[in-house]
Amino acid sequence: MKLREEMPELGHSGKWLNSKPLFKHDLIGHKPIVIYFWSVSCDTCKKAMPKVNELCDAYNEQLAVIGVHMPRTERDQDLSEVQSVVKSYNVSFPILIDHDHSLTNQFQNKYVPGYYLFDTNGKLRYRHSGSGGLQLLQKRISRLI
Repeated sequence: MKLREEMPELGHSGKWLNSKPLFKHDLIGHKPIVIYFWSVSCDTCKKAMPKVNELCDAYNEQLAVIGVHMPRTERDQDLSEVQSVVKSYNVSFPILIDHDHSLTNQFQNKYVPGYYLFDTNGKLRYRHSGSGGLQLLQKRISRLI
């Protein structure tokens, strides 16, 4: 995805954890949105999970955070493993299980962790893949809020 592109639709396929299926129209126009791509086999993703939780807490009603579980291997498709990680890290934000890569492909996301920040109009304002993106993400969120 390129900056200023519109956020793809979210809820067409896949199972949701911590939420009913969410759609673009549920989110756009209300507050900035962070889409966080992660995988159970990614240690960097797991290390970032508490920090993503902190973002949710810090910006509470001012920011929507949506996780997308993107499997990298066949073993990553074990839903019970995903649920276990979500529980062990006390994740409360909605998570789409994207085992068919439909949303991953729409975002053209290839790496985890992946962070995408959309403004209230649903336009991409920031993206980052790999470690080290959370500090910059937080600065970008502060600018939008």
